[in-house]
Amino acid sequence: MAIDIIESGYSESVGIEHRKKFAQFFTPVAIADIMVDWLLGCESLTSVLEPAFGLGVFSRILLSKAENVNVLGYDTDPVIYEYYHNKVSDGGVDFLLDDYINCDWNMKFDGIICNPPYFKFHDYDNKKYITAIRENLGFRLRMHTNLYAVFLLKSISQLAAGGRCAYIIPSEFLNSDYGVQVKKYLLESGTLRHIIVFNFKENVFDDATTTSAIILCANDKQSHSVGFTKINTSAEIGKINRLIDSYPSMENADSVLTVDNIDPSVKWKNYYSSFETPKLKHLVPFGTYAKVMRGIATGANEYFSFNLSKARQLGIDCRHFKPCICHSSDVSGILFSDSDYSDALNADKDVMIFNPLDLNDAHVVEYIRFGEDTDINKRFLTSKRNPWYGMENRMPAPIWVGVFNRSGLKFVRNETNTLNLTTFHCIYVQENLFGVDADLLFTYLISNCAKNLFSASAREYGNGLSKFEPNDLNKANMVDLGILDESCKKRLRELYYANKHNADPFFIKKVDDILFSAFG
Repeated sequence: MAIDIIESGYSESVGIEHRKKFAQFFTPVAIADIMVDWLLGCESLTSVLEPAFGLGVFSRILLSKAENVNVLGYDTDPVIYEYYHNKVSDGGVDFLLDDYINCDWNMKFDGIICNPPYFKFHDYDNKKYITAIRENLGFRLRMHTNLYAVFLLKSISQLAAGGRCAYIIPSEFLNSDYGVQVKKYLLESGTLRHIIVFNFKENVFDDATTTSAIILCANDKQSHSVGFTKINTSAEIGKINRLIDSYPSMENADSVLTVDNIDPSVKWKNYYSSFETPKLKHLVPFGTYAKVMRGIATGANEYFSFNLSKARQLGIDCRHFKPCICHSSDVSGILFSDSDYSDALNADKDVMIFNPLDLNDAHVVEYIRFGEDTDINKRFLTSKRNPWYGMENRMPAPIWVGVFNRSGLKFVRNETNTLNLTTFHCIYVQENLFGVDADLLFTYLISNCAKNLFSASAREYGNGLSKFEPNDLNKANMVDLGILDESCKKRLRELYYANKHNADPFFIKKVDDILFSAFG
């Protein structure tokens, strides 16, 4: 979607790296115009806050539609601050080079409108900002909370009586663990009115792979219900105009729930998306039979991952490495065997991870010193380890599952002692008395039966990209494989053994037939 010529000119002048440093993704004009219209519904709109001002696209549109409005804006980027004053600078705007979170929490505004910075918890001073939320709002957020949520909560607390707030932010908090507390605050504040989620196959922001949502809030007396609406294409943006024009009526929302019937602890995609999951019986949490953990996080993959050429060039002996899959693209098929590992190693793929056994090898010492000279040891994760070059003590997982996907979950049966980085999650089979082993569990996981049950737990990003966190899978439902009779278990395992190298096209259907017969 198109941004304004002012933002386009700035983007070309500073480059993408500077914009990423300050998490600058500019709001398209069509979206900004709609968000401004929500604020204009305020009966007495005289004071407006832009917590992440940027180049003031919201204020430019607002001031072209309304008179006698005073705007206060904040930004921490001195480059964009100077660019605005040299190239734009509107009357009626007080633009301060300052950190919004550190500024006065007691000021109230008739309108607040924002496209906040998209910083994850390790990209900003999360301890300081999360503490500010607790001290000022008496509300505890998880330390993994994204910065945009901190902005949103502070803004809601600054709404004057009758005031309105419009935010555009990633929708991931609606379905994430850290988002539970954010959603709880939204509901308890009594200000949440509409959540509008953009379709997963379209990005609102050209440079950001994320699904966006508009959050509309109002400090009025209409606090009994919340509307949920999904925008499937840019042609449907008019739906948002109708939502705003008809407020306080919710008749144009896709779904409307009373606040009492909205649970902050569940994924809110259940309120705006419909999933046709198979009607199966005897369901249990996936965590009953398996535990999902993230892969190894090195904190500097380019330093720790190795191929044969790199190892030989640096003269580091093979005993200082562990076999490890660093890229999901290096694994094809449903099986990863010792021969697959040898093929990847000989093809010079990054399938080794640096794991020094001792410091008596001069080449190892030299490489560690190189890491310190280039500040690898000062990165977020490495700085937390002792020694900084030590790896997590992790057992090879018998099953891998892809973190991101566009065509359904990718499961791989790992029959080797190969580790994996965070490109895959690890699945470890829980000890049980019901004969559910790695082969039986894996055969189930690659079925359409499993795929459909997992679908409701995905987190959606831009361009049709889905992501699963470990707890998304641990908490998802699965059929209770333990109650299958031994003949069914044997047939499922035999199907896997017969097809793990060269899968029959009808292999999955045969697995599904057994599962649906037993649990349908």
